[in-house]
Amino acid sequence: MLENMQIPEITGETLRRILNHSSDEIFVIDGNQQIIFVNSVCERHYGLKPEDVVGKYNIELFEKGYWKPSIIPQVFKEKKPVTIRQTTYIGAELLTTAVPILNDDNEIELVVTTSQELQTFKSIKKEREVVNPEITHNATPITNCSKMKDILKVCEKIAKVDSTILIQGESGTGKGVLAQYIHDISIRKNKTFLKINCAALPGDLLESELFGYAEGAFTGASKYGKKGLLEIADQGTLFLDEIGEMPLSLQAKLLQVIQEKQFIPIGKNEIKKVDVRIIAATNRDLIQMVLNNQFREDLFYRLNIIDLKLPPLRERKEDIIPLTYNFLYKFNKKYEMNKIISQDCLDVFNSYSWPGNIRQLENVMERLVVTSDSIIQINDLPELITNNIQPQSQYTLPANLDDALEHVKETLIVQSYKKYKSSRKVAKDLGISQTRAVKMINQYCGELVEKG
Repeated sequence: MLENMQIPEITGETLRRILNHSSDEIFVIDGNQQIIFVNSVCERHYGLKPEDVVGKYNIELFEKGYWKPSIIPQVFKEKKPVTIRQTTYIGAELLTTAVPILNDDNEIELVVTTSQELQTFKSIKKEREVVNPEITHNATPITNCSKMKDILKVCEKIAKVDSTILIQGESGTGKGVLAQYIHDISIRKNKTFLKINCAALPGDLLESELFGYAEGAFTGASKYGKKGLLEIADQGTLFLDEIGEMPLSLQAKLLQVIQEKQFIPIGKNEIKKVDVRIIAATNRDLIQMVLNNQFREDLFYRLNIIDLKLPPLRERKEDIIPLTYNFLYKFNKKYEMNKIISQDCLDVFNSYSWPGNIRQLENVMERLVVTSDSIIQINDLPELITNNIQPQSQYTLPANLDDALEHVKETLIVQSYKKYKSSRKVAKDLGISQTRAVKMINQYCGELVEKG
């Protein structure tokens, strides 16, 4: 009977579904090092969907810093299986094996790589782990958002000069991370980066911290005196967080430092000269503060030579998932755990407005890693989130097939046009001709076109 049994054929779509349910990342490139397949695990490791990866060349993603080091050059050189440790830009630590598939001429036709997260391999002894134990995380802020990518491009340009920078954005949007990134890619990267929160200290203490003081300059002062942060940060970068909270009296002294590169410590007659780059940040409306005489106009314009505005997380929906995994990897490692997060939770995260921005997401993920069981489920989420998620739009599909298809076409065209505002890009997004895209945009998006 077994001899006559027919083995069912596995279709390409069935095989794709099987691979997408693998717990390991599966990555296939051809002999030209072009990516021809990757399963859905890549979103967990890189914050990218498979459709964002397939068709690109391996070196494109490597040079953008999505992972390091690259395993492919070694495989093409040796033409045999290779295993290394890798780190992705959102913090996943992977044990990656690449296996070349050779043709009859002993040339590489395909390379199949599989990557497994190292948290699941705690029992592997260090001497068995292969190469590169000292991999450090990429300092580039995690983002797939076009607004943020534009900001990072500006940062790459301004890192080469010493102009003062003002970073504006809501609390928790990552202003400090961006300031550190600018320093790390600047000509001052090998010098000191110091941060002080102007809202955390009263005015007199903030002044002594910034400018330093002579021995016995005031009651409670050290008998040896103290160097200020400006002097300590000489040749480096000083990050002034919450600059809007700095007292007016101190603002005048800071202006002198920016303009003249010098200051006088408290209780001294000696002028100190410093070469320090100033990066300031605030979540307040400094222009309105200037109008209200709460912030010096001259200082505002000195700080505002280069102005960067960070969007809130609710305007960076495409960053919620990669940031979630980044914090999951971070706290799994910190607390020596191996938690995973359910798709239901990720869907809730995408529907929540995150008023506390990235800082709130980080705090939530730390709580979930510490308090949940092996899989983070919806019932593990705090009520603050579950009680305030934005409801998904509800609709009933038409009863007949023709009307249902019409509804789907309209939905896809409207969504694509809202996103891209271009018939050419809509055509590319939906895989149709531009002529057809123009016709359907006129048919379904008339009101949007008029507004645009």
